[in-house]
Amino acid sequence: MNSLKTFPTRARLLLIAGLVLMVVGAIDPLEGSILILIGSALAALGGFLAHGHRRVLQAWAFALVAAGVGLMFIISAMGGFGGTTGRPLWWALILLPYPIGWVMGLAGVTMMLRKRPDQDTPVR
Repeated sequence: MNSLKTFPTRARLLLIAGLVLMVVGAIDPLEGSILILIGSALAALGGFLAHGHRRVLQAWAFALVAAGVGLMFIISAMGGFGGTTGRPLWWALILLPYPIGWVMGLAGVTMMLRKRPDQDTPVR
């Protein structure tokens, strides 16, 4: 049995759309950050509609991506880091939630779409 048929149609479509947006946005992580953020939100919504136990993973992934993208915009508005800004390069560590959330989101969507029907009982 195809594991994609274990989810409601809307949840499956949201998970696939989120996965596609997260992968396409990764071509240029800075300019594609909005695509990754939207894809992560769609994947989190699809995870909640699927009622799987990995929906919490998708919610955390979205929160990390949103925090990382927000911090990236703030740092960019402040002039970045390194060079003549007066902020050392270690300030780049503040952006770590973005790639961590992106990897978590990709892993969560992949696990949700690949699961067998006898796995992943819904959380009540």
